[in-house]
Amino acid sequence: MKGLHHNAYRCRDSEETRRFYEDLLGLRLASAVELSATKTGRPIKALHTFYEMADHSFLAFFEVMGDEHEGIFEPKSDFDLHIALEIPDVPTLTNYKEKAVAAGVEVRGPSDHGVIQSIYLRDPNGYVIELTARVKRDEKSIERRLLEAHGILEGWQRTKVESPTPGARN
Repeated sequence: MKGLHHNAYRCRDSEETRRFYEDLLGLRLASAVELSATKTGRPIKALHTFYEMADHSFLAFFEVMGDEHEGIFEPKSDFDLHIALEIPDVPTLTNYKEKAVAAGVEVRGPSDHGVIQSIYLRDPNGYVIELTARVKRDEKSIERRLLEAHGILEGWQRTKVESPTPGARN
């Protein structure tokens, strides 16, 4: 893989979403495309918007008229769905927190994860957006995690089989 081109999500209202991603987070609205039919020819009325990040990847959103899905815009858990966006440094993280609080946006953190610090915002669609600043680059820690990752995953899989959580599906 060369890299991420875009992640796409549903949105409740394209202008409300633009205010959050462009005005608050500073991502440029790079493209907006009105769709009148799907690639299979099904009629649709949708707007597809793209917000550009510094590495030229995008966060994209679809607002689809007349296609309401009950509960789709309920607030999501961090464990269900969130995206982490890297920002330059901790002072910038603090600035984003202050700006979000002033705008009335739900904010949690900062959380110190050792090599990064993060704050968590909730966008107008209920999605959790993590803003992350690296505090140090620990090459030894990165190498150790690379070496341990497969073993940890294998242990997790064994644990699920040996002692499944009550009520969980296998």
